[in-house]
Amino acid sequence: MKKQKILFWTATILIGLFEGVMPALTSQTELAKEGIRHLGYPAYFGNALVVFKILGVIALIIPKIPSRLKEWAYAGFTFNFIFAIISHAAIDGFGIQTFFPLIVLFVLAISYIYYHKLNKQK
Repeated sequence: MKKQKILFWTATILIGLFEGVMPALTSQTELAKEGIRHLGYPAYFGNALVVFKILGVIALIIPKIPSRLKEWAYAGFTFNFIFAIISHAAIDGFGIQTFFPLIVLFVLAISYIYYHKLNKQK
């Protein structure tokens, strides 16, 4: 059980850093704004995405959040990563920008799998 907790919290904290902290700190930089424009999305989409990412990370990190809300957060991040892969592939072809969301999706899957394993043991 200790190994499962370590895997869950490591994966979940990585998601929290990549999808909550980094976007919150960098969303208003010119690089971030240009990234949204480059993919063809309006500026307000980037702002909304950051808000929902932060809310999703809060839902995943705080243990007392109801499991149904956590499921929605996992689903939202999954859709986010899938559409990021599609967007980057459509605009830039297959490069590191296309595969990075796939790597983060894998980390999210580890968090999700171990979240359920830990809940079964309770």
